[in-house]
Formats: sequence, C-alpha cells, structure tokens
Amino acid sequence: MQTRLLEVLSFLGNSEQKKASLLQLISCDNILAQLHTAHPEFCDKVGGILIMHIDDLRALAPLWLSKTEEVRQDKSHWSTNITGDIYGMGWISEMYGYSFGAAEVGLRHKINDDIMIYPGYTPRIGTEPLILHYGLPFKVGNWSFSKLEHHEDGIVYDCNRLFPPPPFPREVEVMESDPNVKRALYLSIECIHTLNEGLLLHHTSVGCPKPQWSKYLSFLKSKRFSELTKPKYWNSLKVENKLTVQHVALSKSRHPKIHTLFSTECSSYFDWQTVGLMHSFRISGQPGNITRLLSCTDEDLKNYKGRDLAPTHYVPSMNRHPLTGDWYPAINKPAAVLHWINHVQTDAEFIVILDADMIMRGPITPWEYGAKLGHPVSTPYDYLIGCDNILAKIHTRNPSACEKVGGVIIMHIDDLRRFAMLWLHKSEEVRADKDHYATNITGDIYASGWISEMYGYSFAAAELNLRHIIRSDILIYPGYVPMPGANYKVFHYGLRFGVGDWSFDKADWRNADIVNTCWAKFPEPPDPSAITKGDQNARERDLLSIECGKALNKALYLHHKRRNCPRLSTTIGSISKKMEEVLTSNKSERVTQRSSTTTIGRNVEHMDVTRQQAVERATDTVSGVHRSKRLARSSKMWIFAVWATSVVVFLLVISMFFSERRRSISRSRASRSQKAHSLTIKQTV
Repeated sequence: MQTRLLEVLSFLGNSEQKKASLLQLISCDNILAQLHTAHPEFCDKVGGILIMHIDDLRALAPLWLSKTEEVRQDKSHWSTNITGDIYGMGWISEMYGYSFGAAEVGLRHKINDDIMIYPGYTPRIGTEPLILHYGLPFKVGNWSFSKLEHHEDGIVYDCNRLFPPPPFPREVEVMESDPNVKRALYLSIECIHTLNEGLLLHHTSVGCPKPQWSKYLSFLKSKRFSELTKPKYWNSLKVENKLTVQHVALSKSRHPKIHTLFSTECSSYFDWQTVGLMHSFRISGQPGNITRLLSCTDEDLKNYKGRDLAPTHYVPSMNRHPLTGDWYPAINKPAAVLHWINHVQTDAEFIVILDADMIMRGPITPWEYGAKLGHPVSTPYDYLIGCDNILAKIHTRNPSACEKVGGVIIMHIDDLRRFAMLWLHKSEEVRADKDHYATNITGDIYASGWISEMYGYSFAAAELNLRHIIRSDILIYPGYVPMPGANYKVFHYGLRFGVGDWSFDKADWRNADIVNTCWAKFPEPPDPSAITKGDQNARERDLLSIECGKALNKALYLHHKRRNCPRLSTTIGSISKKMEEVLTSNKSERVTQRSSTTTIGRNVEHMDVTRQQAVERATDTVSGVHRSKRLARSSKMWIFAVWATSVVVFLLVISMFFSERRRSISRSRASRSQKAHSLTIKQTV
C-alpha cells in the first residue's frame, strides 16, 4: 500500500499534557485497532485540528463515517481499559473512526503539538498557540468557565447578555510569579474575552439596543484588549524562516531558483494571451521555468486544442463554484495556485505570479527588487480602497497591514505555501459579502464583486502580516504615461489603449479563434516613425503602446510558423472566404457585443523575413487591414453600381411602355373622333 505524508495539527501543551491527551486513544495499541482496521500499524493517536489535502479527504470521508458507526456499534469493547473513555459509553467513537479510517486509507500523519491548547493548560516555552479549544472546564483565580454549564443557554438570543467576565489583566498580573503559568492565565481570559466580543457583535447585528456602559464593556473596546487578542503567528515557522533567511544571506554567490506561474482557462480568448506571454517569456531572459495553470472542465478539455501552447498544470475549473454555484471565473487564480502548491514538488525558492494578459519586457527577479521571506514584491493597485474602510475591518483581523497591491507578485515559496489557502478562502469570503459590493466601498465601478479575488489576496496577506515591497517601475498599462527613467518589465494590456486612429482592447477578441486560424493576427499598430515629435510624455506613451501591439502580433506570427501554416499565397482564397463569413455573422452580433472575429481574415499577410518576397507579392493582392477594407468597399460600390444600373434600365423600360401606351390611347381617341365626325356629316346630308 502506498502511503502519503499528511499534516495533522494536534494537541498543544507541555510534553506531559500531550502524552495525557494522546493516551486517551489507547485503542490504537490494542484489540480495537486490530478489529476495526486492516492496518493497525498505521493507527495514529491524533485529532483536534486537521489540515488535509482534498484528494486525501475524498478518500477518507466515507471511511471516517463508516468506521465511526462501526466502533459505535461495538458495545462489547466500550470499556475504559480498551477505549480510554472514562465513561465507558462509546462517546469517543468518532475519534476512533477518524484514526481507523486514516489507517485504512494509508495516511501517515505529521503531528504538531504547538498549534492548539486547552485554556487552563500551561503552554510550552517558546510556543504561540493559534487555537484555543475550550472543550474542558478552566478557571482563573475564583472565576471559572465550563461550556457544559451553558448547554441549554439561550445567551445568543438574549440581547447584551454575556458570559461572566473573567479577571482583568492587571488582576492576573499579581496572581502568579511564574511567567509561563501567568501566560496560561492570560490565554484563558483571552478565550472568554473573545467569546464575549463575538456575542456583542452578534447582538448588534440583530438589532439589539446599545448596551449600558460598564467597566467590562469599556475594556473590550480598549487598546489593552486589542493587544491581548491581536493575531498570533506560529513561532516554529518564524524560527524556520530565520534559518532560511540566514542561508540565503550566506549564499550571495548564487541566485535563488525562480519559477513563474500564470493562470488561464481552456478558451480561445486565453489561448492567444498565452501565445503572447510565452513568446515574451522566452526572449525576456527570465530565469527558471514557467507553468501555465489551466483551469478546465473535463468536458471542455476533451475538445481543447491548445495543449501545446505552454508547459501546463491542469486544474479543475472553479468558474462555477462547486458548493455555492456562484459564477466567478476569477476565483480560478488562487484556486489554481493552491492546487499547484499541493500537487507539484518544486525546488524554486521564489515564485513569480503573472496574469495571462501580460507581455514580459525583461527578467523579474527577487534579487533585483529585494523580495525575501515575509516580504513579497508586488505592484500598486491604488483602486483597492477597501483596504482603508470597513471592508478590511470585516475580512481581516489585521486591517492596518492591508496593502493595495496586485498584478505582478514575487513571493518566497514558504510564504506561498501558508498563504495560498488563505488567499482562496478570503476571495470566497469577499465574494460572498454582497452587502459590501458598492463602488464607494470596493472601488469596483460595476459594483459586481468582480475584484473579490484581488481583495482576497490583500486580506490574506494582511492576515499573515506579509509586508510588501511595492514597486511602481515593474508594470505599466499601455496607454499610460510612463514614469521618467522607469524600465518596465511587464505590459499589462487589460484596458483599451490606442495610438491615433488605431486602438486595441482585448475584450474585442473574446470570441476570436486567432490561434487556430493560420496567419490571423491583430490590426497592425502604426509604425514608430509615424509618431510626432511633440510632447515627450505622449511620444513615450505611444511608443510603448506600439511595442505591446507589435509584440502580440510577432508572437502570433511565430506561433503560426511553428504550426506549419501554409504559405500565404496558397491560402488567400480560403481566408478571404472566411473573412466574408465573419463579416456577415458580425452584423447580427454587433447589437449585443463587438465581435473580435470580424478582422480575423483581414490580417493575414504577416510572414517572416525569409519569405519577404512572398509577402510583397501577397500584399499586391491583399494588403492587410486597409487593403481588406478597400476590397470590401470596392465590392460594395460595384454591387451598388449594378443595382443602380438595373433600376435605371427598369425605369426606362417602364417609361417607354407607358409612353407607347399614351400614344396608342391618343390615336384611338383621334380615330373615334374622326368616325363620329363622318357620321354626323352623313346624317346631315
């Protein structure tokens, strides 16, 4: 049986308390394990907190339930000397169900005893518990608390009623001289203070009246209480971090390894972005390897044509959330990073995270920008105003550490491993908070929660107290005026930009299958020599915009060449036919959206230098966008001329017909008049 290492965070306390806790599950060592699992040697005495890979949980969950039911029904082995249950009632059957289920699957646990503590227990020196488990009675001086005494308590529904307040910190200060025992007392009062604060917030949220002032309520709003309950960080990680930092500092002769990630979906829209980014990565000089995180459903993957576009890690699509049904494709980014972290072994020390709609202009390295453990590098996203208002206060316990960053990320792998899960959770949390979608809270002009993933990043980083090195000289949006002297490493073409009459908006090309249409490309930007030498800022802005547009087309050209597209002269007819089909279909679609497919067939002349003569001959027949437009215009004028001529001929024929008819009628009337006159004469005679 293949076994897998699984982190399970268990009981915290000194070694004796740890032993006492683990000895509770004594059946891992006796007949009970032999009866209820085929692998008693894998039975681990664990519980409390679990951190488990989703694939392991999927395998474990049904066995966890079935083994719990199995042990619960085994009443003949409920006795204390077999189970360790002091009541001999099978009450801890669920705990054995977990351990036996994990043994059956073959999961081997890594046990940490410095994450959780029961209030009342004395922590080990140097540990900082992250979770307080108040499952057992505890006391501080003459004050005590037991959750069993409140089993039927309706305290949640009684406005402004709280649990009896514990002693104040200054009273605890004089109770004990032993610093570690005193620290245990502080943990106990922190636990009940946090419970009472939660009750107060709940009562306020359901419309309870403002409570009367009291010394205790004043304390819950004090700076001392904030210090007592501020976020805690795992000391063992800090020790490990210090060692890692020291190792890097001593290794100045070598640069740390880098791995670059970017997330996409399996669609033609992301395929041409992938082609652009991959080409720019290859020529940028970026160290290390790159991986595309491709989020795709099984059904879409069957028909997907872009597997060869980049080194790829496949990720289940989260476009529609599997639990809530919410349609939010942006959640794929943190979900994909987390999936990669959990499934891929990497020796890289730093991870660079980009978006698909980026073009690299040069290497992005941690040593150039100063990234280190605990201090990622990123670029400013000033529109994330939620860092300064109620949104941050709701979604992170450390709002003062919220930083308005995003876009390009350089993060140490150890930071990313503990950050990735929180990034996903905070993104889901902000996305679900529809009450705070408003533009004046989020800065989202559509007030649709679309930038929840960006806030998820900032809030998760604040929660872990990651402090960013914010650099404005890494990324620029084409169309923006560059800072003087900045050597930007990344174009982020997420917004419309243009030069003169030419413009580009990635949204116009959402439905265009450019990658799989030979020689298709985007409208060619103006030549740099056409830029006027007026305002220097405007000139630099336009030159960068042109560079971005040309880089995309260059990437597409090389892609078509790699796919052995036929020479242009042999494909003009078929592409022209496709152009007419796209033009016709676009007329019906333009009411709802601008279709990017209208110009696919118009931009087909791009060839490499070795085929320059072929290009010149081809451009005599079809000369890019402008020639296509002229051909289309000429065709329309010809049709109009034929139509007008037909109308004129038709009118002439009709006119001649009516003229002849009028002459015939006139002759008829004259003839009748002559006959009448002759008859009159005869009668007179």
